[in-house]
Amino acid sequence: MELNLVPISITRQKQDPAWNHCEVFKNGERLQIKCMYCGKLFKGGGIHRFKEHLAGRKGQGPICEQVPQGVRSVMQESLNGILVKQDKKQTLIPKLLACGSSSSNPNIGGEVENLGSHDDMNFGIKPISVLNTLEGDSNVVSKVGRGRKRGRGRDRNLIESKYPCVKTDLALVPNGGENPIHMAIGRFLYDIGVNLDAVNSVCFQPMIDAIASGGSGVVPPSCHDLRGWILKNVIEEVKDDIDRNKAMWGKTGCSIIVEQCRTKNRRVLLSFLVYCPQATVFMKSVDASHAVYSADYLFELLKQVIEEVGSEKVVQVITNCEEPYLFTGKRLMESFPSLYWAPCLAHCVDLMLQDFSNLEWINETIEQAKSLTRFIYNQSSVLNMMRKFTSGNDVVEPALTCFATNFSTLKRMADLKLNLQAMVNSQDWLECPYAKKPGGQAMSDIVNNRSFWNSCMLIACITYPLLRVLEIVGSKKRSAMGYVYAGIYRAKETIKKELVKQDDYMVYWNIIDNRWEQQRHLPLYAAGFFLNPKFFYNTEEHIHNDILSSVFDSIERLVPDTNIQDQVVREINLYKNATGDLGRPMAVRARDNLLPGEWWSIYGGGCPNLQRLAIRILSQTCSSIGYKPNKISIEEIHNTRNFLERQRLSDLVFVQYNLYLRQMVLQKQEKDSLDPLAFNSKDILEDWIADNEVSPDNLESSDWKSLDPPVGNRTTLTPPGDEAEDFLSTRFTDLDIFNGLKGVKEEI
Repeated sequence: MELNLVPISITRQKQDPAWNHCEVFKNGERLQIKCMYCGKLFKGGGIHRFKEHLAGRKGQGPICEQVPQGVRSVMQESLNGILVKQDKKQTLIPKLLACGSSSSNPNIGGEVENLGSHDDMNFGIKPISVLNTLEGDSNVVSKVGRGRKRGRGRDRNLIESKYPCVKTDLALVPNGGENPIHMAIGRFLYDIGVNLDAVNSVCFQPMIDAIASGGSGVVPPSCHDLRGWILKNVIEEVKDDIDRNKAMWGKTGCSIIVEQCRTKNRRVLLSFLVYCPQATVFMKSVDASHAVYSADYLFELLKQVIEEVGSEKVVQVITNCEEPYLFTGKRLMESFPSLYWAPCLAHCVDLMLQDFSNLEWINETIEQAKSLTRFIYNQSSVLNMMRKFTSGNDVVEPALTCFATNFSTLKRMADLKLNLQAMVNSQDWLECPYAKKPGGQAMSDIVNNRSFWNSCMLIACITYPLLRVLEIVGSKKRSAMGYVYAGIYRAKETIKKELVKQDDYMVYWNIIDNRWEQQRHLPLYAAGFFLNPKFFYNTEEHIHNDILSSVFDSIERLVPDTNIQDQVVREINLYKNATGDLGRPMAVRARDNLLPGEWWSIYGGGCPNLQRLAIRILSQTCSSIGYKPNKISIEEIHNTRNFLERQRLSDLVFVQYNLYLRQMVLQKQEKDSLDPLAFNSKDILEDWIADNEVSPDNLESSDWKSLDPPVGNRTTLTPPGDEAEDFLSTRFTDLDIFNGLKGVKEEI
């Protein structure tokens, strides 16, 4: 961004939908627009040119390649509305006259042009049917507008009686209108007390469509229906889905994941899941409160699950790293010589971040930042002002864990530095009563403090790679095994390049190495790195040889047949030399474009034994974090004494858990659409937005009803595209880093 660009807020008068997807800067006397998605800066042409950019329409500027498809569609509809506006003036009048000639309106012609700008206020819901058709009738439209006070039922009767051929569609009222369907849904959700993020379920829209297809008067299912035949049918659907996934376990291998949850009643529940690239499925849950610290009990439990899945299909068992699981894991590897036990890698990376945050200078910066966000998020007028100056962005950034949230929020604040400084130095802020209060003065001091921002930017630089590793480990789009080793390498490399001096960067390297210690026994990470063609062909030969022992360890454990082991070793040379199909130009290009398991499946036919091993290793996850649903009370099963009801609840949880796991893959909602103030954000963000003391002054002066609605399309502050590709794409040449990953101690 050019240094002379000053961010300014977007006023309420700018109602074109394209304003929701850009940032506005002042450069001298000129205004410039920056795209939220690709970062393109428009120095002229106005909002119409920018709208063409988002719509993908060739005009006077480039086309945005990063804009979400939903936003592109809205922009296209808005542009189409502008193009056909003149045609509307000619076609709407005859249409209305043909429908209701007996009720002709002398004001039709004069009102069409006045209402033609309605398209510019369309914020994402296509105003079809009555809202378009009645643009020419000012009396009817004005009565519909007053329907917010008088009730939409009479609006529908009024419209349909005046124009019998016009079918009303009040569900398509633009955002901000009182939609009776939405009101009914809201009352239902408030009444039953569920989390309001239930509307983000991938099953929600199909349910709405099914109800709409039934027409008015559709009969809802009874409670007995839901407990009976409907549940039975859904159970069969889920089982069929799981059976299809089981067919993949033999080809790709699978990972058994053990989730441990401690309830409010201090009950310890274990959930058993099976992961493969196609899907993660829930098998069962067990109340282990009486014996969770018994390695013998855990061993028998896991042995039973492994045998149920098929030991020849299991590549690894992932648990937490507590001592009972450590002993259990060793016994499992002795009893099942063709699989590994692995502690959760996401927890390992989170502990690295925790250790970083315990460093004094980092902790002080985090606490300063928290004091700023707590003030912003507890005053409605300050929060509204902040969102205006940041073009709808929030300054807090939820991540997978609380410690990751600390560092992702510092990065977001560093990225929004200029916006926040523009805010506290604006006339709006000077006129704000909160600016003169102690919290407001402290906020101004922090935002204008150069030392604070220098610390923020340095912390963001040295921790951002670990955040990316955590994203990769918790990814629902890819199996992480082929990326972890490279991710930890890149984190250490970034710290070394940023701090330069060995005395400076070794503080952070030691933190990473100490936490990595518990992972060193597992050769799968190094083998995944070796077998990922994206990294293998970007790594020095001497480093290949240095990690070959981990590959050999994996071969000896995962390939029981010694004859096949020998064939795999011989085929490694074909891979090294890119022989046959592995060296085709298509295969070379695909190293960067395909997931590594897919690459081996397509191009590895010339070395079939190594191909099968590579697919089995590269198809595994590394983490148990991210599969834990927060809305399914498994505890209810174990609290129920009636045997029949306990069976039914077990089946219900089986359905809920597996639908939840399926939704994790299918759901398109981005984390940027999360409202930080929502109840379901509490666990991750509470420390950043919760005021230490809620004073009576706050209760009187701040009102949630005065908050502007959060913007759904926030700026993506992380680089666009695949979460691993840009981060891990360069060469791997530093032997010191690899020595640390292997456990070879370097003298300082």
